[in-house]
Amino acid sequence: MCRNIKPLFNFAPPATDADIRAAALQFVRKIAGTRTPSKQNTDAFEVAVEEIFQSSKRMLDELVATTPPKDRARFEAMKRLRYKKAESR
Repeated sequence: MCRNIKPLFNFAPPATDADIRAAALQFVRKIAGTRTPSKQNTDAFEVAVEEIFQSSKRMLDELVATTPPKDRARFEAMKRLRYKKAESR
């Protein structure tokens, strides 16, 4: 998984459209192998981001949580802590 794509389901506060769009953009960049598309590929790139955004949003709206939402701030803090521990090795 891309390091910059974060889990979006079952968090408080819930993921915003901007969070979902950012994840879609990172996914497209990863599979395209480029951060910025060439002029010829810009339309295909943008269409792919929009389609993945729409699919992801629909999926997140339809998923049913079986556990209480996780606290996003705590989750991010724990992630940073794990990163620092790994970095110090």
